[in-house]
Order: sequence, then structure tokens, then C-alpha cells
Amino acid sequence: MTKRDQNEVLFERAQKTIPGGVNSPVRAFRQVGGTPRFISKAKGPYFWDAENKRYIDLIMSWGPMIAGHANPEVVEAVQKAAETSFSYGAPTEGEIELAERICALVPSIEQVRMVSSGTEATMSALRLARGYTNRDLIIKFEGCYHGHADSLLVKAGSGLLTFADSTQNAPSSGGVPQDLVKHTLVLPYNDVEAIEAVFKKQGNEIAAVILEPIAGNMNLIKPSAEFLKALRDLTSQYGSVLIYDEVMTGFRVALGGAQSLQGIVPDLTCLGKVMGGGMPMAAFGGKKEIMSKLAPLGNVYQAGTLSGNPVAVAAGLKTLEIVSRAGFYECLSAQTEKLMLGLKQGADKSGIPFAVDSVGGMFGFYFADAVPSTYEAVTKTNIDAFKKFFHLMLDEGVYLAPSAYEAGFTSIAHDDAVLQAIIDAAEKSFPQLR
Repeated sequence: MTKRDQNEVLFERAQKTIPGGVNSPVRAFRQVGGTPRFISKAKGPYFWDAENKRYIDLIMSWGPMIAGHANPEVVEAVQKAAETSFSYGAPTEGEIELAERICALVPSIEQVRMVSSGTEATMSALRLARGYTNRDLIIKFEGCYHGHADSLLVKAGSGLLTFADSTQNAPSSGGVPQDLVKHTLVLPYNDVEAIEAVFKKQGNEIAAVILEPIAGNMNLIKPSAEFLKALRDLTSQYGSVLIYDEVMTGFRVALGGAQSLQGIVPDLTCLGKVMGGGMPMAAFGGKKEIMSKLAPLGNVYQAGTLSGNPVAVAAGLKTLEIVSRAGFYECLSAQTEKLMLGLKQGADKSGIPFAVDSVGGMFGFYFADAVPSTYEAVTKTNIDAFKKFFHLMLDEGVYLAPSAYEAGFTSIAHDDAVLQAIIDAAEKSFPQLR
């Protein structure tokens, strides 16, 4: 009798007690097909599945593991913290140290509040912006994901004329009332004319604009300088709050986040992933004038039993110490660029239309002739080719994001030998796409 693949066994078992068999939708392999891999352990740039097959990991827990899996220094810090208890429900000195470190690394953040997830950070930042401005409307951009809070799960009506008409919006998830999404306007990413038109029409009603300063949830899409300038200028002019969602990009693309690369000073910033070193940890912060509206000082309520969890704080502090060392981001960026160049050369050899982009330890590749700049352009890339490539690479022991709409991530543990193994796998895979 042929022994069944243990990943299939576990997936079948999981579906009986967990909706879809997974605790986050993209893990289910729905876009690419097949059986998700159930991970048993990870170390450095690798993880192993239930069959004990080793994969080179190119999602790195969707960003947090920038220092590599089970980094010995981070593990030691976590073990030491865990010995004194996992949670107190009372303040600790470690929370102050982490807040001070974040404020020092990201100068736009004068004060910061710890939370436990990126969704919690963005949800709280938006509530704070509304409380600060006494306005209801918020603007988000097509293709950007800011967590699963109700007011952010919105898709816009079609056609540019509807972008300034929130009544044309529809929930993009069941369970979200129309009454909530009517307060959210959805505009196309990188469209300066659209943002100018909306502010001209409704600027005095807009509480906040929230964006991924480098989008990672429609693959990797960079904003234009003109787009960012328009956002900063218009929000300042109309008294709206500019929120940078750096849950993904914070400490991932640069020590000071995307804002340090772009020269933009947002009013509020949301952080997560890297700042927790892989533990459930996130934060939002910004101008003291705005942050002072939070309870217990102000009337905007936000709370969390596990906020500032001491074990997560320890992991975050040690991770931020590691990434602050001289040359860390120069090395990480160079390795990521080297990987993208190798993949591009492999595709070119096989005559496969293929474009690449990267910033810091984030990357994107697209089965297209050029790097897209909007969500619509991403949808027009060759998604079928991506699906085939994903499985070919998986067979070769390389784990890519199981969706053409997700950015990829490297770590400082992805050395030249690891990169060459990825490139070799790609060079075997590309000819099979012709």
C-alpha cells in the first residue's frame, strides 16, 4: 500500500475542525491549487513540511522573519522573557524600551501604542483619525490590504466617475454592512487625478487617507513620487490624517521604513511583522497631538489584554537590535536584487515574458513584459503561468507565496548558496512554461 502524503492527511483532518482547513485564507492554496504544506520546523532560510521535505522559504512568515527562522539571539531573548511569565496585564519596562526604539528609528512617530496584530493597528489608527478630525470618510486604494476590519473590506463601483461616490461601494466580504462601507472611498493606486478630484469635491469630509506606501498585497507595486506628493499635500491642505500602513514595509524595506526612502512624513504610521520578530505584535503611532486623543488621555477608546506582551516585546527588541547593525540593509537589499536578477536572466533564456522589482527585503515578479503600477495591471499579467511556476518551484524545494497577488520576502539568512539554489530551480522550471 502506498503511504499517503502527510500534508494531505493533515489537510483532510484540519478541514473537519478549521474552516477551509487553514487559519488564514491564502494558506489554503486556493489560487494555485493543490495541497498546502503543513510546516513542522524552520531554521534560517528553510522550513520543513510534514513529510520532512525541506523548502527554501521565500515568504518568511509574510515578512517578520527578516533575521531568519529561529535566529539564536531572538530565541535566547524569548526564552529569557518566558521564564518570568508570558503575560502580566500590567506595564513593563520592556514596553517603554520598545516604544523608545521605534520612536528613534521612525522620527514621524512621536508616541506609539502597542497592539497585537496589523488589523488591530490599522483599525485603531482609523478610529483615532476619525476622533481627531470629527469626520467619517476615509480613503483607501484598490489593491491595498489593511487588515480585515469592516470599514476596510470594500470594493469600489466601476468607472472613474464612481470613485468619488461612496454609495457605489459594496462590501468585499459577507457580514459587512453597507452602512459601514459607505464611509470608505476606494481609489486607484498611483492615480493623481482621482485623488485630486475627490479632495476637491469632498475634502472637508475626509478624516484620513490610508495606504501601503509600497504595496505588497497586489504583488509588489511602488507608488510614484507624484502620487505620494499629492497625498501629502492634499491631506495637509484639508486637515485630513495621512496614515502610512507600514505593517509590511516597516523595518522590512529600510530601517526607517518606506517613509524614510520616500521623504514623506505621515501623520500616523501602522507597524507590525518585523517589529515583533515573528511574535503577535503590532503598533500604531505618530504625532503627539493626535495620539493624545487616545484613552486614557482622550475620548478615543482602544485597549488590549495582550498589548505589549513581554515575550513579544523581547523578540521585537532583539530583532530591531539585529536589523540596526551596520550594513544589515545594504546586504539584505543586495541579496534580494541578486535573486531578482538571476530569476530575470533565467526567464529571458527561456523566452518567458517576466519582470521583476524589489526594495530592501521585499520583492515581486510578474509574468509580464513590464512591472505593473496598478492593481488592474497586475490582474492582466499571466496568472496561469504563475500557477504552473509556483508548483514547479515547489517540486524543486522552493516555497513561493501561493498567490500571484502577494509580494515575496527574503532574510539575512538567504546567502549566495541559497540564492543560487533558487535560481537553479527557476532555470529548470522556466522551460516547462513554454
